[in-house]
Amino acid sequence: MAKWTPKHEAPEPLEGPVVATITGGTILWFVLFVVQLPFYGWFDDRDLTWWVWTCLAGGGLGIIGIWYVRRRDAALKRAAAEKEPDSATKPETEQSPAPSSD
Repeated sequence: MAKWTPKHEAPEPLEGPVVATITGGTILWFVLFVVQLPFYGWFDDRDLTWWVWTCLAGGGLGIIGIWYVRRRDAALKRAAAEKEPDSATKPETEQSPAPSSD
């Protein structure tokens, strides 16, 4: 039997406030880490310390994510700026001089 492949193009990806979303998620991971720290003994007694370290890892990976999406956003803006020429660099249309009445 032949493998089925779609015959239509994939839709364009949705663009949203990516930097704000990643920053918010990173802050949330760090807040969860700090909130769990006073209860480290409770987590240790139940062999659940991975909860604490997962939050720290999420915050650390979020920092890398913030760096990545900020660079990506800047690159997209640079590419868009290069694609659209500025109005200052556009050649102005030459106007013909008015006919003289000599």
